[in-house]
Amino acid sequence: MIEIRCTNCYRPYPDKETPFRCLNCGGVFDFDGQLEIDPRKIDENLPGIWRYRHYFGLHADSPIVYLGEGDTPLVWGKFAGREVACKLEYLNPTGSFKDRGTAILISFLKERGVRSAIEDSSGNAGASFAAYAARAGIKARVFVPDYTSAPKRKQAEAYGAEVIRVQGARTAASEAVLSAAEQGDVYASHAYLPHGILGFATIAFEIVSQLGGTPGTVIAPTGQGSLLLGLGRGFNALFHAGVIDNIPKLIGVQALACAPLWAVHQYGAAGMELVTEGETLAEGVRIRYPVRKDAILKMMALNDGIFIAVEESEILLSQAELARQGLYVEPTSAIVWSALDQVMDDVRDPIVLVLTGTGLKSFG
Repeated sequence: MIEIRCTNCYRPYPDKETPFRCLNCGGVFDFDGQLEIDPRKIDENLPGIWRYRHYFGLHADSPIVYLGEGDTPLVWGKFAGREVACKLEYLNPTGSFKDRGTAILISFLKERGVRSAIEDSSGNAGASFAAYAARAGIKARVFVPDYTSAPKRKQAEAYGAEVIRVQGARTAASEAVLSAAEQGDVYASHAYLPHGILGFATIAFEIVSQLGGTPGTVIAPTGQGSLLLGLGRGFNALFHAGVIDNIPKLIGVQALACAPLWAVHQYGAAGMELVTEGETLAEGVRIRYPVRKDAILKMMALNDGIFIAVEESEILLSQAELARQGLYVEPTSAIVWSALDQVMDDVRDPIVLVLTGTGLKSFG
């Protein structure tokens, strides 16, 4: 079983506790070494993402907390006369791709005997956490920015979670949850804890299976960047297993109003000084300080990946264009469509867009 270690001091993740940061140095935990998938161990008798259970690094007696996550469709559309495949991640149980990661994280917490936990979110991760916590019998509290759309807050509350609205920017909600964690609450962070990254890798597995081969380009919204990291590690695992012959070009898309990864990609480390946490319709990617920034930038550099930033004026137009193709997504998802104009002349087919969240809970 592959180990989780601190990326700073390399101490292993403890056997019994559930810290979100290293207890020794405060560093970030991540998986140590090349993640491997064995096609012979894929269990078609298990549902959704759980057919890849051997890849998740959970103990054999870990519970499966399942709500129907995974097996999302790949639907083709047209952009400027060119065929583009859309991975409909908004058809996961709570309406976003987050469910793939949350299912694994909550299974891990339940294995460790956790009975209550906290999380922070701009909306989708909080709703997903609340749903899977309810399924597992874990009491949930979710800290959200005050600007989070009402449907997302109400969804989390409907699952029984206590939703705590925090005034100010997205960073303020993160600070509030860290304060609660310092008081002893279990912080089930989708950003700090690495478990969910393996759930996002299953999107790569499914794309290759659905296409019957390797995509040329995969484009995904990028806030914390865990989705992009999961996609990259998933394709790398398939490559090392000999399932695919090459790794697709990955493109991470951010809103220009808050685009730290794009800024560093464009201008180097000094780019972070230019970044603000500006208001954006794409609330799901409004993250000024991505927890795994270094790992994401390294992975993208090794795989010739790039970042794109899109203007606010383009986002609602892209949402409307997708809707006219029958795909109703939230503004955060629509930024991948906005990015196509900037990259179409330089990317390989087939192109896959990851549509991460439903438009049904964007406003209100």
